[in-house]
Amino acid sequence: MKLQQLRYIVEVVNNDLNVSLTSEKLYTSQPGISKQIKLLEDELGVQIFTRVGKHLSEVTPVGEKIIALAKEILNKSKDIKIIAKEFSQPNQGSLTITTTYTQARYTLPVVIQKFMQQYPHIILHMEQGSSKQCLLQAQTGQADFAIITDLSQLSDDMIALPCYHWNQAVIVMKDHPLAKSNMISIEELSKYPLVSYDFSNDGSDLNQAFINAKQLPNIVFSTTDADLIKTYVKLGVGVGIVAKMAVNENIDSDFVVLNAGHIFPYSTTYIAFARSLFLRSYMYDFISQFSPHLNRQTVDRLILCDNNVEVQAMFNGVKLPIC
Repeated sequence: MKLQQLRYIVEVVNNDLNVSLTSEKLYTSQPGISKQIKLLEDELGVQIFTRVGKHLSEVTPVGEKIIALAKEILNKSKDIKIIAKEFSQPNQGSLTITTTYTQARYTLPVVIQKFMQQYPHIILHMEQGSSKQCLLQAQTGQADFAIITDLSQLSDDMIALPCYHWNQAVIVMKDHPLAKSNMISIEELSKYPLVSYDFSNDGSDLNQAFINAKQLPNIVFSTTDADLIKTYVKLGVGVGIVAKMAVNENIDSDFVVLNAGHIFPYSTTYIAFARSLFLRSYMYDFISQFSPHLNRQTVDRLILCDNNVEVQAMFNGVKLPIC
């Protein structure tokens, strides 16, 4: 049994049993892959795949168990290489971060700059997407860390560490009727067209706040881009609801910024990663630079929690910073 054979059966499954496509992606020959799979089956004395003619048709029941173990073995073999690099090349490697626009635009730049100054030989990759996309990338190993707010798609094989809280703000132009309000209500907001983040998620804090107040929001424009929200508020399209961290008093002096903390509950930003991820020293440093209360000792303690309910329980009574 060879690691290469295990890699072939896993990749064949990842490519919907298409050996030709697998050979293209692995830069090898189709007959070579088919031969190695047959040699592995002969050695084990079982069929991993059923066949129709020369084509693989489906994974056998025993094949499913073998492939599951093959994935674990391949992951462990990667970990062995990573552990070796941790000692031979401690300040060299790569870090892939996937996050939403707001985090990438307003909270990460200073952290990234400091990290790259400290680790000039680390290759940093940054991906942007929805919370769901970010979690999937971290879960499948396409990214190391997902920095997100929405944990509704969090799976049991992931761990999410709370970093900080943030609030929403309401922004209007200076001549808007709400500009003179000392404390706005959700009933008042419902009277005006709104420009904000996506309300389509029934579990979103914004949508839930209107549901709880039995109000129907008039959403005329939604986007994940806070700068676009501000642009359309300036154009008079509607009242903006935006992350408070996205509003700068100097740059956004055209707006009147109204506190919405009493209307919308605070949100929490998390750094999530697969439980199987081997954390290198520079990864611990990135986590602590992004969220100082998450030092190495604390992270190691949280990783030992059986599930994310226990992780969150560890932070009961802990005051996280507010951005």
